[in-house]
Amino acid sequence: MTFTALNPADVPALMTGEIPPNAGSAGRSDAYLPSPCMQNHAANLAFLADGTLTCVWFGGTMEGMGDISVYMSRLAPGAKTWSQAEKLSDDPAKSEQNPLIFTAPDGKVWLLYTSQTSGNQDGAVVKKCDSADGGRTFGTPEILCDIPGTFIRQPIIVNNHGVWLLPIFRCLTEIGRRWTGDMDRAAVLVSQDAGKSWQMVEVPDSIGAVHMNIVPLQGGEMVAFYRNRFATKILRSRSGDGGLTWSAPEATELPNNNSSIQATRLKDGGIAMVYNHSDAIMSDARRHSLYDEIEGSESSGAAAGVEAVSRPGGAVWGVPRAPLSLAISRDGGATFPTRFDLDTGDGYCLSNNSTDMLNREFSYPSIVEETDGTLHVAYTYFRRAIKYVRLDRSFLET
Repeated sequence: MTFTALNPADVPALMTGEIPPNAGSAGRSDAYLPSPCMQNHAANLAFLADGTLTCVWFGGTMEGMGDISVYMSRLAPGAKTWSQAEKLSDDPAKSEQNPLIFTAPDGKVWLLYTSQTSGNQDGAVVKKCDSADGGRTFGTPEILCDIPGTFIRQPIIVNNHGVWLLPIFRCLTEIGRRWTGDMDRAAVLVSQDAGKSWQMVEVPDSIGAVHMNIVPLQGGEMVAFYRNRFATKILRSRSGDGGLTWSAPEATELPNNNSSIQATRLKDGGIAMVYNHSDAIMSDARRHSLYDEIEGSESSGAAAGVEAVSRPGGAVWGVPRAPLSLAISRDGGATFPTRFDLDTGDGYCLSNNSTDMLNREFSYPSIVEETDGTLHVAYTYFRRAIKYVRLDRSFLET
């Protein structure tokens, strides 16, 4: 069963965090997380050691603006309502985006996010702050990676030898051109000393492959999935040495619209992927870049005469971000024959404007599995709310 999109004006009243039981579909419950922000985007889910499910995202007026900060909501074990959002970052000069939570083997909880000025992703750095009390409070932010243009989206993975792998993508551009995503490529930050130092390892032939999502398989085998800047197919590469080296990304059977995806390995050995089942062939909707609406504002660089128009054959922006789908693989991510649509609508994303309720995308999904097989999914709903969906095992059997 799929859920049809609401009217954008109806969404704010639903942002209570309350989870009604099985809202209209056997094995499924939905909620909209509380937030004080007009725009909410880029959710990431993670469990803490005490069983609390956390969701972090960024919120403010519009992506790229200086009031964009990181927020967190929590769902305690057995709770029926998500907590009120907590503001975890607050640099008024920076847009702080794409947060993730990582519980290290020593029990410390890390919060990581990117920090940039306006729409200049090629100037972004990665910041981190940690928690010594199980994720209840976080310390002062510090720089984890100061290489300009370094961006994160997906979780840290610890391989069988205790090596930490932080998938990144590098936002690159030519001198005199504003960032549009045309030259982005994938890499992994590798730490042999529990996060004290990092070495960058690039993924070969990965132009256009971003949001690298590493999924451990068996032994040292790993697979990674990628968002595709050129809006054709989700990409996939493999590693046989615990994530230290990777094959060049190749197309999967699943479409991609140049929007985020996320996958996780299930306890039964399968892989669950959440993504938009759409690509550039399915629509001719286009926009020049992600930050059309803020170019020339703040210190974006456009005022200094930097060209901001994407080149022919470059990154594709504006393809509808819908439906929001869940697909299951039983062969290590080679094929995904089983698919469910979790939200359907027109997915309009030619504007990031949440104030005027212009955006109608479902995007940037996150997925985790609980010990009992329950799947938890969170994603952007119209850039106005973070929607949460809980799927019992029975849902996948319908």
